[in-house]
Amino acid sequence: MRILVVEDDAKIASFVVNGLKQNGFAADHCADGEEAELLAGTTAYDGAVIDVMLPKLDGLSLVQRLRRAGSKVPVIFLSAKATVEDRVRGLQAGGDDYLTKPFAFSELLARVQALIRRASQVAEPTKLTVGDLSLDLLTRSVNRAGEVIELQAREFALLELLMRHAGRVVTKTMILEHIWDYSFDPQTNVVDVLVHRLRHKIDADRQMLHTLRGVGYVLKPT
Repeated sequence: MRILVVEDDAKIASFVVNGLKQNGFAADHCADGEEAELLAGTTAYDGAVIDVMLPKLDGLSLVQRLRRAGSKVPVIFLSAKATVEDRVRGLQAGGDDYLTKPFAFSELLARVQALIRRASQVAEPTKLTVGDLSLDLLTRSVNRAGEVIELQAREFALLELLMRHAGRVVTKTMILEHIWDYSFDPQTNVVDVLVHRLRHKIDADRQMLHTLRGVGYVLKPT
């Protein structure tokens, strides 16, 4: 899942972006509305966290432009303004939620997850299962054949991506775009290293997670 964070306060932006990454999201950041409009027009995002008061183009105007352009990306506004009128203006501008500063990251995370579920227009499963391997999205727990498996944040994000595409090839580019925040570099081996770590933990017998050389990876039930 990829989130756009539009915030000109460096401390708040770092707080939000780092928190999202630690919870398995990829996050792009920009500090003004004009740059955000360009990014949103060229990149498919699953959600956006947008400050209301931004340089060059304010958050309300930004979202209005995105909606006129046909974007349906779920948007949470962040603002120090907490009156009912301010919240109403945010929703009328095309926002889906409104969170006042200061805020707890846990609340922001829960709202982001809820908006993404709602935007899918279907009840998103809280558990993914492939063969005897299961992943719980709510408790962020993983087990295979009843044995609990401890995963780091990026390992969990990779497994979720593979399980959502079970039986289909997941390319290195897809993994980089969903888990890291830079374009594919054919010289990097971070994907290979991450896949190796995950395979060691969930598939030591190499029966589920298959490598298709030059193509990508596919997760299949045994």
